[in-house]
Amino acid sequence: MWKVGKRNTKKVVMRCLVAAIILNASLFWNGSLYYGSTNYPLKDAQNQLSLSLYALLEEHTPKCSPPTLRGNAGLQRFNPIIGTPQGNYLNDPDGFVEPMQVAHDGFVKAIRSSQVERAWIKGTKGIVSSAGGKYLPTFIVFLRLLRRTGSKLPVELFVKDWIEYEPYICEVVLPSLNGKCMVLSELFKGPNGAKSDIEHFQLKAFSILFSSFQDVIWMDSDCFFLYDPTNLLTSKPFTTTGLLTWPDFWSYTVSPTFYNISRQPIIPTTTRQSTEAGMFLISKKTHFKTLLLSIYYNYHSSHYYTMISQGAPGEGDKDTFILAACALGEAFHTVSEKVVDLGHPAPDGGVLGAAMLHADPIEDYKLTRQDRWRVRDESVAKAPRGYWVHAYSPKFNAGEDLFSKKTKDEDGHPGRAWTSKEETLKRLGYDAERVIWEETKTVTCTLEHAFDSWKMKARLCERVKKHWSAVFESSSAQLYTFTND
Repeated sequence: MWKVGKRNTKKVVMRCLVAAIILNASLFWNGSLYYGSTNYPLKDAQNQLSLSLYALLEEHTPKCSPPTLRGNAGLQRFNPIIGTPQGNYLNDPDGFVEPMQVAHDGFVKAIRSSQVERAWIKGTKGIVSSAGGKYLPTFIVFLRLLRRTGSKLPVELFVKDWIEYEPYICEVVLPSLNGKCMVLSELFKGPNGAKSDIEHFQLKAFSILFSSFQDVIWMDSDCFFLYDPTNLLTSKPFTTTGLLTWPDFWSYTVSPTFYNISRQPIIPTTTRQSTEAGMFLISKKTHFKTLLLSIYYNYHSSHYYTMISQGAPGEGDKDTFILAACALGEAFHTVSEKVVDLGHPAPDGGVLGAAMLHADPIEDYKLTRQDRWRVRDESVAKAPRGYWVHAYSPKFNAGEDLFSKKTKDEDGHPGRAWTSKEETLKRLGYDAERVIWEETKTVTCTLEHAFDSWKMKARLCERVKKHWSAVFESSSAQLYTFTND
């Protein structure tokens, strides 16, 4: 029994507290506690997961050439009242349906019957993203925006391989923002350490799978939250389903052949929009198999991307998560409120898009539980507040296309990127664009020579400061309203 004098009690308590914090941090980042069938470190569990998953993906490769298109589905805006035709734009589907169905059946049977290793730290929650090269500066800007919301959720940033790993950013900048770099090529390998060629849209599903978190918020590098998203992980609709997504502008254009191959009924296009996968939430505890099947679709992307989108906008991983859940009969929730454009006024009265504003899922959920579906009739209720933004053009990277037509006013002078529509700006809740530019200025002027993609760039800080001064410090700047108050 240790004896502690009264005068030393506070010191001992403080030392114990510090030790506990250090131990918790060590356990979290090193993964000594994880959810799996046996009790060994997270890294070992990830190795087992990699080996078993690689074998399954290769074993159930479709024994046929990838589908090709004859024409395409085109631009089909979602309409909840009038459905769009569900055409089949694939060449000779009879030539590949059987081998793809056999492979799909085999993979689904395998993940349902075999014990694929689960590798995450039990009970943890965090944000996962992927960014490298020219996408890394934007990610740092938006990570700083996340911290401004008050969110303390840990972040794991996946880079494709060691070529994309930037030591100063990964070892100095990210840890200061409660973030950590993860090298995917070190986590997912073939036999004898053979490198797997995972890239672009494929990175998302694999990054989520190999992250240490149980409950994950995925955040694309060009997306940011307007508010602290932490409570989404402990609130309905996520807690009742385990998979929460937001909508895109477009209707589903999935080939009927895919539904046949995956043995699920064709859904009417009025059921829900296609998915905007820049942000979504998934629990690996409840949707591990959904994640594995989405990885199957992404790993065999040449066979599935074309069949799922049929040439419509946004071909890639976007609908693979929902379609995997449907194929396995697992629950999910899609936000019903339509996504809206942010940008400049268009001549036809619309918006020349620069970003997409998505709704608060909790407010939307409460409305739909009252059978008030604004997606069908906007008059039934006030629009939910905006919750996150996909800033796709510009991406607020001073080394890329930041100073383009979209950040100039109608006279060609420096201006805001988002000036329309008035009712959309009010849903932001505050001057979000000003905050973005402020963080862009901070990142650019602090890390101007730090990012690999900026090494050959000049005068980045100077240009951002000049734009900031002209737009946000000018007494003649036009004023906008960002709340309904």
